[in-house]
Amino acid sequence: MRKATTPTACPCGRLQGTGAKAQPVAYADCCGRFLDHWDTQPAPDAEHLMRSRYTAFVRERADYLLATWHPSHRPVTLDFDPATQWLGLEVRGHWVQDADHAEVEFVARHRLGGRAVRLHERSRFVREGGRWFYVDGDHR
Repeated sequence: MRKATTPTACPCGRLQGTGAKAQPVAYADCCGRFLDHWDTQPAPDAEHLMRSRYTAFVRERADYLLATWHPSHRPVTLDFDPATQWLGLEVRGHWVQDADHAEVEFVARHRLGGRAVRLHERSRFVREGGRWFYVDGDHR
């Protein structure tokens, strides 16, 4: 008898379905398609990009984070603290200003050195050449 396998849930926490029947979306069907194929499959909107960037932090994918950071604010390098344990993401809102500008408010939680950290940000995104980029954000 073959054991059934469950696809790995995406770290961004996206669910499909509603209520008690809501199930986590698999990484490959969610942020994985953008992280693993960012050159051919860009995120379709700012919320998808924000979720995929959270997943990139969880998976320590500096290549994706730097590629999706707008050049006007992109750091030269990106380092990860191996002691960081990501705990979850809550998207609080997604606002489209026009076809090429949007904002996403989120709370990302992680633990660092035994201390709980909560990042609450309203991020700005811009679309250029058919791709969305993270510009910057205001901490709440």
